[in-house]
Amino acid sequence: RAWMQAAAAGAFATSACGWLPEIARAAATSGEGAEAGRRRQCLLLWMVGGPTQTDTFDMKPGHANGGEFKEIETSVPGLRFSEHLPKLAQHADKLAVIRSLSTKEGDHGRGTYLMRTGRQPMGPVRYPTIGAAVAKELKSANKSSAPGDDIEAIPGFVSISPYRAFNQAAFGPGFLGPKFAPLTVGATDALQAAAAPDGESYAELKVDDLLPPAGVSAKQIENRLRIWRSLQDNFLATHNAAAPRAHDTVYRRAVKLMNSQAAQAFDLTGEPDKVREAYGRGRFGQGCLMARRLLEAGVSFVEVSLGTIAANAIGWDTHVNNFAAVRQLSAELDAGWATLMSELAERGMLENTTILWMGEFGRTPNINPSGGR
Repeated sequence: RAWMQAAAAGAFATSACGWLPEIARAAATSGEGAEAGRRRQCLLLWMVGGPTQTDTFDMKPGHANGGEFKEIETSVPGLRFSEHLPKLAQHADKLAVIRSLSTKEGDHGRGTYLMRTGRQPMGPVRYPTIGAAVAKELKSANKSSAPGDDIEAIPGFVSISPYRAFNQAAFGPGFLGPKFAPLTVGATDALQAAAAPDGESYAELKVDDLLPPAGVSAKQIENRLRIWRSLQDNFLATHNAAAPRAHDTVYRRAVKLMNSQAAQAFDLTGEPDKVREAYGRGRFGQGCLMARRLLEAGVSFVEVSLGTIAANAIGWDTHVNNFAAVRQLSAELDAGWATLMSELAERGMLENTTILWMGEFGRTPNINPSGGR
């Protein structure tokens, strides 16, 4: 309600991306009493390559371009999803499906930047990705409402399995600076296929260099950090500017994460096999499981990307063999997303967590001679 009031008062007139922090501030402050002070968090499920709306959440049965998939009933009368999203269909009463969004961007890089920043990619200004903008607002609000937790040891924004080759700037903090940059897990920055699990194991996701190098003792680490802190303090005493401060903040936060219990949120090996199997063995499913652990640990904004590279296609970029690819992608999406919602609900966290599902754009409805869209 607060956000709608602000919008009516002209908040949207300030800038095209002004709604990102406005939503975050409203979410963090709306309500009364205990309701106003409860923790708010956000999860973005990013679909790399442009997901086809007509084969997922906006079916067109009976149309010449409707495709081969059937639609199924959901937990909401009249709302129907693809037959390959049966688990998610049971959570439809907790979803708001927006079918009216469109853009004029047809290039993956430009579309990625627009959807993730709220701005078209032009001019010298680098705008923050949605995760950085929202985490900036939510992290400060959550910190004051949850004293004593370990939130300072972990970043406010974590990005799991991002495919950044389309547009690196669309995944960065922009003018907010490195202090609000995401901690990335399993990033892919080149056109290469991600290693898939062999059917007997789970996709590996880990934070690089989180553990000390082999052969370096705790005493050695302590001595090295003492020297580093001394050098940093002396340098900052004479170079007290924004860039050196931001650089120092990033390094100190990394050191604190390495030496905190919060780092255990990235370790999935302690989870029961039954739980890991329910999420799915791939990078997206295991990423959703990691997202649940990170939200539990106090991270304000987490994103998980789905878009493996196969048959010369990038995820949802289904110019050829659309239906086979979307069937496989939907299975991964259905298992990971639905299990995540179930586990968040069981822990009483779903009410406080906003989940966004989107990609850089949709796809044209025509089915081409290669069976693609």
